[in-house]
Amino acid sequence: MDDPNEMVSITVLIAGRPYPLKISKADEPSIRTIVKEINNQVNSFQLKYTTKDKQDCLSMAALTYAADLAKAKKNKPAASTAPSTTLPDHSGLLEKLSAIDSLLDSALRKEK
Repeated sequence: MDDPNEMVSITVLIAGRPYPLKISKADEPSIRTIVKEINNQVNSFQLKYTTKDKQDCLSMAALTYAADLAKAKKNKPAASTAPSTTLPDHSGLLEKLSAIDSLLDSALRKEK
């Protein structure tokens, strides 16, 4: 039986650059989904802002996700007091943004 906490090495492409990661096997599907979403966001910014390079578009995507994470964190305490039927479910978003944060931290540490 597979251990979901088993660490695996994968390489993901973000904005055309490879990033080797060591992650738990259980996190791999969500990491791959997040990478796809990041690349879609970068591509969207590239189409919208044709004069910007990939690094600028990646930075704008990171800022977008960071802003979403900050909003979700800010609204989290309100979720515990309000009826659950009136609030959107942000649990998946928080998980994705946390994984993106980890990816960016890893990439930044690698560049230093």
